[in-house]
Amino acid sequence: QSKAKPIMAVLDPIKLIITNYEKGEEMLEIENNAEADGPAVRLTPFSGELYIERGDFSENPPKKYTRLFIGNEVRLKGAYFVKCTGVVKDSSGNIVEVHCTYDPETKSGSGFTGRKVKSTIHWASVKHAVKASVRLYDYLVIDDDSEELGFRKNPTTLTVMGNCYMEPAINSAKLEDRFQFIRNGYFCLDSKYSSSSNLVFNCIVGLKSSYKA
Repeated sequence: QSKAKPIMAVLDPIKLIITNYEKGEEMLEIENNAEADGPAVRLTPFSGELYIERGDFSENPPKKYTRLFIGNEVRLKGAYFVKCTGVVKDSSGNIVEVHCTYDPETKSGSGFTGRKVKSTIHWASVKHAVKASVRLYDYLVIDDDSEELGFRKNPTTLTVMGNCYMEPAINSAKLEDRFQFIRNGYFCLDSKYSSSSNLVFNCIVGLKSSYKA
């Protein structure tokens, strides 16, 4: 997978609002895979309303959790440090927005060394994100000591995630392309279900989270 094109793809989105971001939007340089063909960087739009992975925020963080929680600071990949200040919940008590402030001095590539953070998370700008579907695959059978042969069919072999958001560079996807969805795994465009107005990607190789509860 060394020539896979890196893409920031948010598979299980929740909104992140940067309450003190007053620029409207800007274009940021994000590093490409050094071993892949093409330019060393790509331009990606950034704004004060982003999608991040739901799993990158915890209201009650377990021990050693280093991603976003109230009072903690992380880096948005290729962008800035953001510090979580609170959340917004719906009438059922579900978190629908994570609120943060950003530090403009911490822009990636600026040489900032004033402090460090332990985690970097990926994102997609709400205004510019491309909606897509992702098909995740698991083992066909799973171990089960209760079965005579010691295994049984996995009922969740295929999981379809239809509410994913990706940076605009994904619009150039072609069937022969391979993509590294940063922190999620390696994917290719589905030849059967995908169309120009409905991008569908299949997981080739998944990546396990480095965090363990």
